[in-house]
Amino acid sequence: MKLSICTDVFGPIPFTEMLDKVVAYGIPAIELTAGGWGGCHFIPSAEELINNPDKLAAFKAEIDKRGLEISALNCSGNPLIDTPMGKAHSKTQHDTLKLAGLLGVKTIVTMSGLPAGAPGDKTPNWIVSTISWPEYDGFNYMAEAVKYQWEVAAEWWKEFCQCAKDNGVEKIAIEEFPGALVHNVRTFNKLVEVVGPELSDVLGLNLDPSHLMIQGAEPIAAARALGDKIYYVHGKDARPEQYNVDIDGLLENLPVTETKDRTWNYVAVGCGKDLKWWKEFFSVCSMMGYNGYVSLEMEDLTMSVEAGLQTSIDALKMTISQ
Repeated sequence: MKLSICTDVFGPIPFTEMLDKVVAYGIPAIELTAGGWGGCHFIPSAEELINNPDKLAAFKAEIDKRGLEISALNCSGNPLIDTPMGKAHSKTQHDTLKLAGLLGVKTIVTMSGLPAGAPGDKTPNWIVSTISWPEYDGFNYMAEAVKYQWEVAAEWWKEFCQCAKDNGVEKIAIEEFPGALVHNVRTFNKLVEVVGPELSDVLGLNLDPSHLMIQGAEPIAAARALGDKIYYVHGKDARPEQYNVDIDGLLENLPVTETKDRTWNYVAVGCGKDLKWWKEFFSVCSMMGYNGYVSLEMEDLTMSVEAGLQTSIDALKMTISQ
C-alpha cells in the first residue's frame, strides 16, 4: 500500500505550494477534489481543464516533475436530489470522469447521493429508523420513501457507471458517508444489486473507517465482508466521546466545531483507535487483496492542522501494509 493525501486540508494556497508541501511530508501521491462538496482549491473547474489542453498539460507537468502520482479524483456530493445543487453535482461528477480519463486516473472517489423521500420533494431524506411502521390507512410512507429512493439511485447510477466505462475509469470508490444512501456495507451491496451485474463491476467502496466507527460498526469486519470490493481506503480516524455517548448515544447533528458537546469527533489517526488496531485493519485489507492507496483525510478540530497532519502521517507510516 502507498500513502496519499486528500489535498483540501491545505486550504486555498497556490497549487505549486501545495505540491511542495506534499513532497516535504514525504507523501508520494495526492487525491484531488474536482467537484462536489470539497474545497476544489486546486482544480477549480474540471470543465476548464477538459476544454483547454494547454492548461491540462501544464497542470499535469507540475505534478509529474515532483514525482507525485494522482491516487484518485474526488467528486463527492449529492447528484440524486432534484435541486440546482443536485444538477450541479451531477454535472461535476460527469466532468470528473472525463478529466480522469484525460489524466489517465483510473479511480474516482465519490458518494452515492441521497434523494428526497417522494417525487417533488426538495430536501434529502436520510431514513435510518425502521420502515416497519408507522402505517396509516394501509399506507406505509417510510417503506414507500425508501423504495422511491432506490429507484432514483438505480436510474442515475446505471448511467454514471456506463459513463465511467466510456471514459476509461475502472473504479468508482463510493465513500460510505452517514447521511448518504450508501452509508455501510449493506447499502453498498444494495446499490450493486440495483445497478446490475453488467455495470456494477466498476463499483466498489472507498473504505473510510471513521464513518463506520461513528455508526457503531467495526471497519475490520466490514473489510472482511467487502472482500475484493475494497477499491480505495481513506486513512481517517474517529473517537466516540464516551461520556456523551453514555447519555445520548452515537447519533449526532451538532456542528463539528462543538467538539466538547458532540458524541463523536473526527480525530487524527491514532487518536481514536490505537496503532495495534490500525495495523490489523490494514493487514485485513491486504488479506482481502487490497494493495492500493491509503489516502489521509485529516479533519481533527481538536488540534492544529499541522499537528494533526504530522500525527496522522507518522501513524499511517507505521501501520500501513507495504
